Amino acid sequence: MISDEQLDALRLSGERVRVVRDGLESNDVIGTVVAWDPQHVIIRRRNRRVVKLDRNYSYQLQSEPRRSPLGE
Repeated sequence: MISDEQLDALRLSGERVRVVRDGLESNDVIGTVVAWDPQHVIIRRRNRRVVKLDRNYSYQLQSEPRRSPLGE
């Protein structure tokens, strides 16, 4: 699970993150961190829509290569 400190740093920097939910790259959510609570993170996508995601997903910087959560 991603920590509050990491989320705060991502929110303040405004860097785009990739949320990897499963093994398919097409299911990734890319956007900026807006807010969070103990169970969820709100990501603003490029089209300005917001998505509420579980904190247990893998959060990575978009600028870095994608790492699969399944260890593939």
